[in-house]
Amino acid sequence: MSGQFEEIEKLSRPLKDLKVNLVNSTPRGGGVAEILKSLVPLMKGVGLKASWYTIPPREDFFKITKEIHNALQGKSYDFPFSHRKKYLRHIERSAQLMKDMKADIWVVHDPQPAGVIQFLPHFHPSICRLHIDLTSSNLEVWKFMAGFLEMYDRVILSSKEYVKPEIRKKAVIIPPAIDPLSPKNIPLGLRASKEILKNYGISPHKPLISQVSRFDPWKDPLGVIKAYQIAKKKIPDLQLVLVGFFLARDDPEAMKVYVGVKKEAEKDPDIFLFADPHYLGSLKIHVFVNAVQTASDIILQKSIREGFGLTCAEAMWKRKAVIGGNAGGIKIQIKDGQNGFLVSSPVQAAEKIVKLIQNPKLCQSLGENAHQTVKEKFLMPRLLRDYLKLFRKLILKENKEEQRNKEIMGILASY
Repeated sequence: MSGQFEEIEKLSRPLKDLKVNLVNSTPRGGGVAEILKSLVPLMKGVGLKASWYTIPPREDFFKITKEIHNALQGKSYDFPFSHRKKYLRHIERSAQLMKDMKADIWVVHDPQPAGVIQFLPHFHPSICRLHIDLTSSNLEVWKFMAGFLEMYDRVILSSKEYVKPEIRKKAVIIPPAIDPLSPKNIPLGLRASKEILKNYGISPHKPLISQVSRFDPWKDPLGVIKAYQIAKKKIPDLQLVLVGFFLARDDPEAMKVYVGVKKEAEKDPDIFLFADPHYLGSLKIHVFVNAVQTASDIILQKSIREGFGLTCAEAMWKRKAVIGGNAGGIKIQIKDGQNGFLVSSPVQAAEKIVKLIQNPKLCQSLGENAHQTVKEKFLMPRLLRDYLKLFRKLILKENKEEQRNKEIMGILASY
């Protein structure tokens, strides 16, 4: 780790006072906001002038971008012309608010604000950072988004599996990372964690499994409940906690999914759902999530599609045995049978739940390996280093092109 810090110091030295504008769609809720909350101060800490902006919220726009997000991950979507017009109209308004903003480098996160580049000719050097699993993208929607992505200087993806022909020459692979010093990830004692959960009706004496994720079809909360129901036949006192607080203003689908999950969960008093942050009272959300992950015997992230899955890395950092869906970004983190398990169905997930509950030594072994994986690959300093490397390349490229243009102008002026 000390070598990484030395590398960061060396990389940041020539980038001092570099103005970096980072743009996304929401200031809280979801992995992007969580990453930026830690990454922006780190950039400032090494001498960059980093600023974080969000585009104006608009309900009908976010409904469309949620459809775009789902379609890029493989959901069927006709993408009518009227939706394209609404997307472009709001993006143009957002771009108008940004037209006088200056930056040495722009970093734009995900499809919601990606289209602003069409209306901002000065928007260079620019990076679009996609946090989406693109392995099975809807072709019509991908073509629409690729038109914007081709205008950027670089496109950051989390996995090589997501690289498509239109952006191959611009693609850079940089997996996300977690902040080990955030309230969600700092060590919280097992006894204290169980006491916190006891206040919400969760028994500290019964086995507990959990999934912390937005109520989203791709996170497969109904599949988690199905796996729990199968496993409960062999472990009758098993408890399940599903945490997916409504925080992200750009996710209008969450409530609809939650209603379906709630209907299924109401059949079993050992299933606990947490969606309304007000239900926690004065307890901070990050402390509650930390308590859930710490107190759980096993943690699931049974995603069907997953760009990366920060909650998976968070659980692994806490030395937990994680059962993950055999999808995109989770496969980057979990090596099946070495530091967790990968599954493709509720039946497989249930088998692993039973196996782990009945074998605490295996839980501990997988958890230790999981912690080491995150320590080596998925902590915030590594993410900062990767961004600094990319910034240096882009600035060097920009300087070379500027010098070349000056030389050409000099030659032309001599005639």
